[in-house]
Formats: sequence, structure tokens, C-alpha cells
Amino acid sequence: MKKSKAAVVHQQGGPFVIEDIEVQDPGPGEVLVRIAASGACHSDWHQVMGEIPKPFPAVLGHEGAGVVEELGQGVTRVSPGDSVMLSWFPACGTCFYCQREQHNMCETYRPFLESGTAMDGKSRLYLKGEPLTQFSTHSTFAEYAVVPEQACIPLDPEVSMESASLVGCAVMTGVGAAMYTAQIKPGETVAVFGCGGIGLNILQGAALCGAEMIVAIDTVPGKFESARAFGATHTINAKEDTLQALLDLTEGRGVDHVLDSTGNPKVQENAIYPLRRGGALTLVGVAPHDAKVTFDTFRMHHQETRVLGCFYGTGNCQRDFTRIIQLYKSGRLKLDELISRQSPLSEINEVYADMLAGKINRGVLTF
Repeated sequence: MKKSKAAVVHQQGGPFVIEDIEVQDPGPGEVLVRIAASGACHSDWHQVMGEIPKPFPAVLGHEGAGVVEELGQGVTRVSPGDSVMLSWFPACGTCFYCQREQHNMCETYRPFLESGTAMDGKSRLYLKGEPLTQFSTHSTFAEYAVVPEQACIPLDPEVSMESASLVGCAVMTGVGAAMYTAQIKPGETVAVFGCGGIGLNILQGAALCGAEMIVAIDTVPGKFESARAFGATHTINAKEDTLQALLDLTEGRGVDHVLDSTGNPKVQENAIYPLRRGGALTLVGVAPHDAKVTFDTFRMHHQETRVLGCFYGTGNCQRDFTRIIQLYKSGRLKLDELISRQSPLSEINEVYADMLAGKINRGVLTF
């Protein structure tokens, strides 16, 4: 068992409290990873606020990179000393969905994503002898994490842990939403609602796909400089008439794709109207678990509008994490530029305050 500093949330609304916890030794098929860096993602905040209903106290965090420290029985994919990126939704490779190339739907790991435990139904994290709820298959707001070996993706040691940590959620989700879920084609037009960590990666995913016009939309104009750096060709202040602005840019037809990274049901509900006939709306951001929206179904029928859900960028972590690093090393994909605040774990509350205020692209916590 390891002693570990961790950011513990004891109640809905927070705050994060830095405490000494106990991390159990890895069991069969598990790996103990010493966390070097963890992204501060909005999905964790959804759980803090009770929008993802799980019990407290909890240790959150799911974007991570680190070094393998110990192996449980039967682990063969990694060795002690290996640098790894962590996937918060690993895939077994053999279940019904994995066999159909839908690795992000893996039915082996999904129940434990929702339960807040390890695969045996028990937590690997304890505070004063009492179990803590985990986030996904691991909790990266701690110095150590016990994860399934399938969650460990080898990382080129020349790539910084801080940048690589973001591959595990923001980059995979955003880039994958553009490439795999929406399947944007060269020459198409794209509108992206929200220019946070996920939105910026949707923008650069759309650029990688060869989109001709990429419109970034946000309520905070201060984010537009970063949006342009990540591929936006146009920007719109969401406090203005967004629909009319998009119609003006497209000679009245509307855009081929709208992708929403905000998870805001009102944004999602209205996002079909800027679409051209045959266009697609892709819902990428996490909405509250009980959110409902109403769509104009006659319009959807008459214009062949498609609405697509996007879970983890429709990706395959074993395949796509390596591809993302290759794109980064070739200069075609940005990682370093995503990080606009790098802070020790002790400043986690300040990092989240900056994120919620729209002051940063992505915050990274270091250990």
C-alpha cells in the first residue's frame, strides 16, 4: 500500500481538499502508476456539482500521464519504468462492441465507469480506512493511481508528461469528434460552440480533416485568439445573433456540421437551425445527467438533419493515442499550446476557478 497526496472532494460543490490517502497495491491485471501530470477537465467539475451523480467523498481526475511503478499479476502490456498515457475508458478488445470496432462502447469497462470502483467492485483508494469513490477506472488527482493495464498507453519519453496528459480526454474527445463521429470531409463548413479544452481540439480536428470554413463560437471573445491558433477561420460572439451570422457566412445555406462542446441543453436545442440540408449536429460536451432537449422533428425530417452523440471521440485509445502523438511530433497537431496554466496539485481550486471563469484553455496539475 502507498501513501499518496490527493485532492479529495467531500461534498457537492467542493472544495477540493489536499489530504493523505492510502492507495492499495495493484491486483491481477492492474498497474500502479506514479502520476506526473493531470489535466483539470470540466467533466470532473460535473461530478463535483452533482451533475454526475456519484457518492462523496471522492478523488476525481481522469486525464493523466505518469510512470509505471508496480505490476499486478498477469500484466504484460507494460513494464516498471515505462512512461504511459492513461485512458479513462479503456477497451477490453474482446466484447460485443470491441469486436465491432466500437471500442468506446466497451461493455466490460462501462459498468465500472459508472460505479466509481475498480473492476472487482471495490475502491483502490482509502482515507482513514474508509473507501473513496474513484473517477472512471482511475483517479488522477493523486500522486498514485491503480488502473487496468488496458488503460496504459505507451508514451514516447521525449514527449512531456504535461502535454501527453491531455491526450487522455480533451484531445481524444475533440479531435475524435471531428474525425470519427462527425467524419468531416475536405471542403466542408463547420461551426463549433465552445472554445474550451474540448472545443479547441474539435477546431484542430476539423482543420486536420480539411474543412474549408471553421467557425468558433463562444460568449468570451478573449478565447478567439486561441481559437484561431487552433484552426478557426471565423469567430462569432455567442451573445449576438449566431444563426444569422452563420447564414451570412454561408450565403444562406447553413453549415455542414455543428459540433457542441458546451453540454448546454439550450445551445444543443438551437444548434440544428444553422445546419444546411443534410447537415449533422454532433453533441460532444457532457450535459447534466437529467438534461432533456426538444428538436424540431419536422425540420429534421424535411431537411434530413442528423443528430449524433459523441462519447470519447468515437475513438480507440490503443490506436488513437499513438496516432495523436505522431501528429504532434510531426507538427500537425498542437498539445503544448493547450496548456495555459500549469500548477501544483495544491492549487487545484484556483485552477478550476480560472477554468470556470474562461481564463484558461486547459489547466494541468503537476506532482
